[in-house]
Amino acid sequence: MSLFKYFNKAKSSSNPSTSSIQTNISGEVQTTSKRAHEDINDVDELQPTSKRNLNETDPCFDVPSSSNHTNVDLSDIDPSFDIPSSSNPTNVDLSDIDPSFDIPSSSNPTIVDLPDIDLCFDVPSSSNPISVDLSNIVTDPGLPKQIKDYHPNERDLIRRAYLLQGPCQPKNHTFPQKLMGKYNRKFKKEWFGRFGSWLEYSIEKDAAFCLYCFLFRLDRGNQGGGKSFVEKGFDNWEKIHKLQKHVGGVNSAHNRAYMMAQNLLIQDQHIETVISRQSDQARSEYRVHLAGVIDVIRFLLRQGLAFRGHDESKTSSNRGNFLELLKYTSDHNEAIKSVLQNASENLKLTSPDIQKDLVNACAVETMNVIRQNQGDALFAILIDEARDVSIKEQMAIVLRYVDTTGSVIERFYGVVHVKDTSAISLKKAIDEFFSKHRFSITRLRGQGYDGASNMRGEFNGLKALILKENKSAFYVHCFAHQLQLALVAVAKNHEDIALLFNIVSNVVNIVGASCKRRDALREKNALRVMEAFGKGEIQSGKGLNQETSLKRSGDTRWSSHYGTLLNMILMFPSVIDVLEDIVEDGRNSEQRGEASALMDQMQSFTFIFSMYLMKSILGITNDLSKALQRENQDIVNAMALVEVCKTRLQTMRDSGWESFLNEVSVVCGRYSVDVPNMEDKFVARGRSRRGVGEVTNLHYYCYKLFYGCIDWQTQELGNRFNEVNTELLLCMACLDPRDSFVAFDKQKLLRFAEFYPADFSAMELMVLPDQLETYIIDLRANFNSLEINGIGGLAKKMVETRKNIVYPLVYLLITLALTLPVATASVERAFSAMNIVKNRLRNRMGDQWMNDSLITYIEKDTFDGVDKESIIQRFQSMGPRRGQL
Repeated sequence: MSLFKYFNKAKSSSNPSTSSIQTNISGEVQTTSKRAHEDINDVDELQPTSKRNLNETDPCFDVPSSSNHTNVDLSDIDPSFDIPSSSNPTNVDLSDIDPSFDIPSSSNPTIVDLPDIDLCFDVPSSSNPISVDLSNIVTDPGLPKQIKDYHPNERDLIRRAYLLQGPCQPKNHTFPQKLMGKYNRKFKKEWFGRFGSWLEYSIEKDAAFCLYCFLFRLDRGNQGGGKSFVEKGFDNWEKIHKLQKHVGGVNSAHNRAYMMAQNLLIQDQHIETVISRQSDQARSEYRVHLAGVIDVIRFLLRQGLAFRGHDESKTSSNRGNFLELLKYTSDHNEAIKSVLQNASENLKLTSPDIQKDLVNACAVETMNVIRQNQGDALFAILIDEARDVSIKEQMAIVLRYVDTTGSVIERFYGVVHVKDTSAISLKKAIDEFFSKHRFSITRLRGQGYDGASNMRGEFNGLKALILKENKSAFYVHCFAHQLQLALVAVAKNHEDIALLFNIVSNVVNIVGASCKRRDALREKNALRVMEAFGKGEIQSGKGLNQETSLKRSGDTRWSSHYGTLLNMILMFPSVIDVLEDIVEDGRNSEQRGEASALMDQMQSFTFIFSMYLMKSILGITNDLSKALQRENQDIVNAMALVEVCKTRLQTMRDSGWESFLNEVSVVCGRYSVDVPNMEDKFVARGRSRRGVGEVTNLHYYCYKLFYGCIDWQTQELGNRFNEVNTELLLCMACLDPRDSFVAFDKQKLLRFAEFYPADFSAMELMVLPDQLETYIIDLRANFNSLEINGIGGLAKKMVETRKNIVYPLVYLLITLALTLPVATASVERAFSAMNIVKNRLRNRMGDQWMNDSLITYIEKDTFDGVDKESIIQRFQSMGPRRGQL
């Protein structure tokens, strides 16, 4: 029934009129239905004009009856509707019609031809826009609630989200077998190819479902399998012909559901689109407008900047980054400026909801590229938790895999808000993440976390829960965390070293207590740098002699102890000068006394000796720490680096005493600090002499401090990195190509393959020994091991020379070794980015808004390569839009 017929029918009624309404149509009409919802994302400036009571309308509207009718005079309806004249006014009851059915007023009425528009749809009982969280819909078809259980106003939003997401098809899942008759049968991934548009598989129920029937199925009894493909799931793998039978003929329930799905996604089928038939010029202008808005959003996302302003009114001097940058862009682009000026008030594309939709489209397309690049590769998961600025616990997820070029890749997949950090809650969040992104836990080959009990617990930790489902998902305690724990253990538990960092912390507190003292410290240090530069004692260059300040060490900040000591050594004379000023000019005796005591402690041989000793030890471990934090670091090379660190410490212990003592003596001479005679009796300054035997200075400084600290650090490294001695990692080490593959051991590599039964069949295990022998002969003869940097370089070299195809099983071993995580540095960087994106001024960001912003900010190299057209199409398909392409 057309709108003309509707109004003509109303015009023919006989009741007198008592009021009038505006019915001019200017370009667009809003309606609400199960198949065509209004675009709720851009209605910030479009308000309902009035309620209309329809008594005698097309029965398809299903208007509730009302005893209180309102007389409405339609005699002044714009003549462009060509409504036949009638002397009888119309009695129209609009009391129960949803006010969202609103016809915008216009000073310039437009003649609109609306032939055969079917208005037979259910009018929702509420005019309030529906807010549905579509980001966390359940993707496993065996888990979500039925469409009929949603509110009518929500159903099309849910349907569209599922259609855009596509059918759940975990192609890399290891499908379980079940006994059917005399044979074991299972679901086959090849069926996705035959019925790819609709066939879904539920990992939870081990059953097949139909996406279209789940969303739109009409009640037609048992036709096409009845409810088997919607609620219970089909799992009779013996009778696979029923999949084709489910499709049926042209008018089957399945094909009817398919057509409904297509109509929902096609913009031309929406009522708004049919009513507002836009010209080619309008479509072109809309594309220019949308492209300009996307360019602005790209810039803000890439820089991690806020969008909104506290006052976005037209009279505001600062309307927020988004509106201000859009204005700046239009001022420098006449095409965009013209389109923005001529755009209707309800098609500005500037509302907060439209911004969020566009940001989500950018994030989804970025993730699609990342997911496509990862393909079917085996992967490891890296996880950590941290609180954001609004005190919400967030779990960051990074996946590690080897791409088609043999390179190790770590990609950020998002943050998930978790209400508690128990292992069960984290496991549930990971399962939902796998389901959302169509990952199968059977493809997981590694876990990388910190050492918290909820993560690495042997029985109830997250590691244990995942290992129960996948025995090949081996856990590796983050190497960088273990190294930091080893350093903290020495700094806290060794008496003299603990005193060193306590003194440094007190100095930072008293010197940095006021801006005046900080300024004085910077000025004194700058003067000393200029003086040393004039004497030629230091050199200039990029990154040299920059302004620095004292830093406080932290147990959870990697390399912070080393940085603290470096700054203290560089600013040592300036710190002494500031302490002297405090002793002379302090406000009270307490400050002066504290500064005097600290100055006395700092100008002692013991303090300088301890400071330079820890600087040397931490300098060795700092190289290891930085190497472990590299994204492409592999476990075999990390193990080698740990051994190198231990060797350097042992070398320092064996032959470094004389040179170290000379270095400390020179520094003491420079600062007029007395150097004790090593043969004299040691006298502990400021300590109780009870229980202290008579020892010489040589015994104390050499054996207790020098040897003691090195031994303690070496012991901590050995205790913390106990994974290095596990059988799995020892087997992996045999892949190391250094020194002409000297570490190669065929038996250990065969044992390595046995750790992954899902990746090596019994037949492949029989073939592997011969392939290994041929492989080692070939590579020793043709590869220069000096040109290969670890097994990471070996993987790339094999891909370049196509030997990954010649030796696929050996290359699989290398891939598994590279996939195993080394450190969670990528996750830590994600939290650093989170503090930039969700800062103190943006502390009210929603979880989805923050997640979308983080994906585009962290993975900006991928985001830069996302085609603008794909973002436009994604945005358009997210819901009915007033603008058309």
